[in-house]
Amino acid sequence: MFDSDIPYESRGGMAGRIKSSVSTSPSMAIIFLCVISFFLEMVPGIGPLYISAFQFDPGSLLTRPWTLVTYIFLHTGLWHLFFNMLVLYFFGTALERRIGNKQLLGIFFTAGVLSAIGYTFLSRPIFNIYPGPMVGASGAIYGVFAALTVLEPNIKVYVYFVPMRLKHALLLFAVFDFLMVNSSDMIAHTAHLSGLFVGLYMGFRMKKIHEKYMRSRYGGRW
Repeated sequence: MFDSDIPYESRGGMAGRIKSSVSTSPSMAIIFLCVISFFLEMVPGIGPLYISAFQFDPGSLLTRPWTLVTYIFLHTGLWHLFFNMLVLYFFGTALERRIGNKQLLGIFFTAGVLSAIGYTFLSRPIFNIYPGPMVGASGAIYGVFAALTVLEPNIKVYVYFVPMRLKHALLLFAVFDFLMVNSSDMIAHTAHLSGLFVGLYMGFRMKKIHEKYMRSRYGGRW
C-alpha cells in the first residue's frame, strides 16, 4: 500500500517511536486520539456517559455544536475503529506527505464536520431516512481518500486483496454507499458521500492552485 515517512528513534523504544509519530504526523495523532477515546468508551459506568456527551445527534445540532467534531473520535466497536484507522494510516500519511500537515488537518476536519451536516440535512428530505445519533471518523476519512484520489488517481491499492487504481477504488466505494443509502445496516452512508464530495472539492481546488502556481513560475513549461 503506502510506506510510512515516520522517523525511527531507537533510543526511545516503542514509547519514543509513538511519541515521534504522533508529533510529526497529524494522521498518527488522530489515530492515537481515537484509540485513547475508544478505551474511554469501554470504561464501565463512564463509557455510556462519555459517548452520550460527544456523539453527534442531528436533533441537538444547535445546542451541542461541539459534537460536529467530537463524534469523529468515537467508534462503535473494535472492527469499526480498526478499519477506519487502517485506512487513515495509509491514505492520511500518503496525503500529508504530498500537501503538508496543516492542509491534511484542514481536509480531515472540514470533511468530518460537513459529513455530519450533510447527514443531517440530506438523509430525511432526500432519502426519507431518520438520522439518528452518529459516531466514527468515516466521513472525515472519505474526504482524505477523495482528495488523495484527485492528486494521485493512479496509485495502486488493494481492496479486499484485489489490486486496482485509487480512482477506481473511490468510484467503487461511492457507488456502494449510494446503493446502500436506504439499507438498514446502521451505517451513515449519506455522511460517507458528503465527506467524499468535500474531499473531491478540496482536492480539485488544491490541484488547480498548484497548477496555477506552476504555470506562473515556469511559464507553462513544467
